[in-house]
Amino acid sequence: MKILVTGGAGFIGSHLADNFARRGHDVTVLDNLEPYYDLRLKEHNIDVGHRATSESDGSYEFVEGSVTDTTLLDELITGTDIVFHQAAQAGVRTSVDHPKMVTEYNVDGTVNVLDAARKVNVERVVHASSSSVYGKPAYLPYDEDHPRSPVSPYGVSKVAAEHYARVYNEIYGLPTVSLRYFTVYGPRMRPNMAISNFVSRCLRGKSPIVYGDGTQTRDFTYIADIARVNGKLLTTSQADGETLNVGSTDTIDILTLAETVRDTIDPTLEIQFAERQEGDAEHTHADVSKAQRLLDYTPTRSIREGVDEFIDWYRENRDWYEPLVMNS
Repeated sequence: MKILVTGGAGFIGSHLADNFARRGHDVTVLDNLEPYYDLRLKEHNIDVGHRATSESDGSYEFVEGSVTDTTLLDELITGTDIVFHQAAQAGVRTSVDHPKMVTEYNVDGTVNVLDAARKVNVERVVHASSSSVYGKPAYLPYDEDHPRSPVSPYGVSKVAAEHYARVYNEIYGLPTVSLRYFTVYGPRMRPNMAISNFVSRCLRGKSPIVYGDGTQTRDFTYIADIARVNGKLLTTSQADGETLNVGSTDTIDILTLAETVRDTIDPTLEIQFAERQEGDAEHTHADVSKAQRLLDYTPTRSIREGVDEFIDWYRENRDWYEPLVMNS
């Protein structure tokens, strides 16, 4: 099967790409190498993708370019079976500072992908959405019918992209699926996220820093579960036209998360607090019953199990990964 992964050098996209290549598929990765964080991490992800082909009959090709380039998209999508659209300007806080850039990549870029796919009748476009679409909770856990009142330009951009995916399915018959990811973490995760920062600081004997009072809660999702549910969409049409939550169903407050990391690595460290930053949601918690029903999705790790695995991975890969975290 020929697969295009946009944003395929990033954290989630790279895991999808090397998993697909390892399974024997022909994978093309499109990424503009936006320097949102240290580009050496994306370069490492590309190397992992190339190495994945040594384990199978699959292929891996990296193309530097943007989803804003419609000519390039038309070229790459022609002959493609399935598109996994992961490309986006990530970062809630970045979106507060640069709302127009978020719109250009996340909304206009998504429309470009959908339109290119429509013209050549690809089998499916899987769109990466986010729990940021929900914003302020009217109730928890969030189900897919929960009102969407995002509190950041990033969340707004993901709501708009979801609607475009739905409309392209309803009007043009393009099979689309939107997956609402709930805070994804794990090996090769972005260095500017809470878990990677907590682990990095504690391993270097520094106190973890909590923004706000730490009462905010998050539903963290392990990357292997994200890769597995995307893999299901290679072979099933059960979710076409749908939007699905993909989370862990397990929540933890940020202070407890910091304490869990600290206690695992160095219980003598004190927790430090800093001013809460704009655009952060107060709580996230996923109802994944729809994904369970349509895709047989079941999360495999609690947050504590996943954090332990990430700490082990970090220690094993500290020589190359830690400098990237410190440089973020």
